[in-house]
Amino acid sequence: MSRLYSYVLRYDNGAAPNPFWGVCTLVICKPIIRRNAQVGDWIVGTGSKNVRQADGGNKDLSGKLVYAMKVTQKMTMVEYDSFCRESLPDKIPFNDLVDWRREVGDCIYDFTNANNPVIREGVHDENNCDRDLSGTNALLSSHFYYFGDNVVDLPAYLLPIVMQTQGHKVTESADIIKKFESWISQFPLNKIDGAPQQKHMFLKDCSVKNDSKLMKKDKPGGC
Repeated sequence: MSRLYSYVLRYDNGAAPNPFWGVCTLVICKPIIRRNAQVGDWIVGTGSKNVRQADGGNKDLSGKLVYAMKVTQKMTMVEYDSFCRESLPDKIPFNDLVDWRREVGDCIYDFTNANNPVIREGVHDENNCDRDLSGTNALLSSHFYYFGDNVVDLPAYLLPIVMQTQGHKVTESADIIKKFESWISQFPLNKIDGAPQQKHMFLKDCSVKNDSKLMKKDKPGGC
């Protein structure tokens, strides 16, 4: 029986989830979900109460849908590193001043030496290693919906799936999951309908050119 995992997406910066390059992936952050979710389960991220806007203000997006992905493939983070090298190189973070999506690549960990992974420069640093690596797995989806800053209101009958605090909620009701699948199928599949809510942070970074210190400091890396 499939399950639906729901959590509040505090920082929607394009890294976790990473909806780019044709596959939506969750590889960093949310370690408990990554350890436990199985192929066929849904991962749902809803908006935060205080989302920083490009003008410096905040916006309440709580209870609104940011993204949903049905897990179609699950692999270890070691396997994901090899998979990205061979099939999804754009998911490997790269300080690209032309295409900011390369900066938010989620294949952050280099497992060339599987016993001693090395962190690549990206949205996370050494302070995130223990938490990220404790998730063990990478979740991939070729069946996803990503709304980003173009969030969608959930109908009242689906509001029970929303997690109100930190952590995550697991819904096992087959009836609710069926209703969710029926409702979300009205939207285009595998389409990026909006930009990540913190995209403006990376556009700001690009204007700084090669000042890597400022770029690292300003990037929203939390989960």
